Parts: sequence; C-alpha cells; structure tokens
Amino acid sequence: MRLGRPGALPRGTAERALASVGTGDHAELPRPVEAATGSGTGPAAEERELSKLWHVTLSVSGDEAPLKDVRRSLEQLAHDHPFLLTSRYANDHAEIRYWEEARDLHDAAAVALRLWGEHRATAKLPPWKIVGLEVIDRETYHQRVAEGYGPPPAARVGVHPY
Repeated sequence: MRLGRPGALPRGTAERALASVGTGDHAELPRPVEAATGSGTGPAAEERELSKLWHVTLSVSGDEAPLKDVRRSLEQLAHDHPFLLTSRYANDHAEIRYWEEARDLHDAAAVALRLWGEHRATAKLPPWKIVGLEVIDRETYHQRVAEGYGPPPAARVGVHPY
C-alpha cells in the first residue's frame, strides 16, 4: 500500500510516497523514484540517493481531555496526513508512529518536532506538549523487531486507545 504525503515534493523527486509497516514481516517500503528527467545523475540524483526512511515515534502528554475528542483529533490528523501509521491515545497522552523520508536524522527529527504544533489548530489537537521522540533508521527498526525488542510492528494501522 503506497500513500502519498500532501504538499510540495522535495527537490529532485518525481514522487514522495511512504508505506505502512507490515504485520511483523519485513514490509516492502518505497524506494526513491527516478527524477522527472530520468537521467539519474546530477544534484537531484545525489539528494535522492541520500534520502532514507526513518521510523518516528512521537509522544505527547498534558492535561486530561475527553477521550472522544482526543480520538477525533487524531483521526483528523491521520486523515489530513495519511503517512501516519498508527496512533495510540488515552485521555492525557498519545503516541504517534510513522515513517518519514529525510536526508538525515536531524531533518527527520525537525519535521517530527513540528508535527504536533503545526497541526494543533487544523486537527483540533489537545494543547499537549511533546514529551518524547524516537527517530531510528529503517535498518535499526527491523533489527529491533527481529530481536524481539523495540517498537512492536504497527500491525493495526489507525487510531486506537491504549
């Protein structure tokens, strides 16, 4: 299943797509596509080659909010941004997991740290603060899953209570 992220595409890519993690098996994740020119050389190709997938877990927490409002807000965020894999929530905290395409860990973390604040008004998210962030590369994610520790595979895509 391929999902496109809305908004402007990064320079040098003809398409930006992310996929969900499978049910514990190694899911087929998208690979960078050829530039619109099809040449595969030059600065655009170099940037595309440097881009990789990062698994992001963002944890937020704050004052209690009605569960139905938290769920509705997270569902709206997932609707607006279909790259989100799964969200788990309670009345005073939530966890959002997704794959981010970025050149390096710093870029992936910067995008993750902006996610909650930038979409607080549009998705009517609770006024919670970010209390945790984990960004790991694809290889580390799969190694952790294979060894039985780390984030469990996101078998149930969507918004779920804890």
